[in-house]
Amino acid sequence: MTSNGNHSQPSSQRCAVWQLRTRRLEFTASSAIMGIVNCTPDSFSDGGQLASVQDAVDYALRLEDDGADILDIGGESTRPYSQPVLTEIELRRVVPVVEALSSRVSCPISIDTSKASVAQAAIELGAEVINDVTGLEGDQQMISVATKFQVGVCAMHMQGTPQTMQDAPRYNNVVSEVREYLCSRRQMLIDSGVEFSRICLDPGIGFGKSHAHNVELIGACGQFVNLGSPILVGHSRKGFIAKLIGCKERDRDAGTVGISLALAQQGVQILRVHNVALTRDALRCFAATGFLPTPLKRTMVP
Repeated sequence: MTSNGNHSQPSSQRCAVWQLRTRRLEFTASSAIMGIVNCTPDSFSDGGQLASVQDAVDYALRLEDDGADILDIGGESTRPYSQPVLTEIELRRVVPVVEALSSRVSCPISIDTSKASVAQAAIELGAEVINDVTGLEGDQQMISVATKFQVGVCAMHMQGTPQTMQDAPRYNNVVSEVREYLCSRRQMLIDSGVEFSRICLDPGIGFGKSHAHNVELIGACGQFVNLGSPILVGHSRKGFIAKLIGCKERDRDAGTVGISLALAQQGVQILRVHNVALTRDALRCFAATGFLPTPLKRTMVP
């Protein structure tokens, strides 16, 4: 599959390729793994663990060795009730990490930001993807950066902002409303000059959703896969998993793997997780049972 420009039309079949800035990420029957690299002091699960640039670089290299297909570098927490950080601070957190990794990793780098200036700085150093929790709505210059550099973009659904999203999220039908937003947002990006083949969609688990909303969305992800764009789901270690297992203090990685397998079975292309090695092993074993029809294999194509 190659990029066909802005006139490409969605397919009702599972998307097999995501066009990034200079490469294509091709998907088999199983899911690709996006490894999370939080260069933040306050992310909900691992904030403060990567206290220096070298810590973050070493961690990212380990995630690639563990089997990450793409690395997502972020410098601002978007956990519930988090506060925005100054652009200068976010740049200071992520730019040295992207710069150091760009010549050392073979997998593509994604910049997790809603600030256009941060995205551009990371792209100029080698990032291939903008992963924006605001759906490229939070900064009016973000779409211009995306079209200028022709990067891959991931547009996520969020009701409200990180400061307000968990106050009282309400939907008449969470699946249909999120699906409608993703379709309309994709069309807006296409109309603004972003090629269809470069757009990935994210239903935004935990972003303005209750426990019940999250569970319903996870079970309905096949409906998002049928939109014809790559689907990314970031469910790792989130609060709804603690509620499902019945203990806030218990390690959530096993629960994360269980959700990952449910998503893989529905054809979700990209799983954004903290524990890459555990997810890779689980997917490989899952594929071997015959639930996934082909061996776990994925290639980057120039």
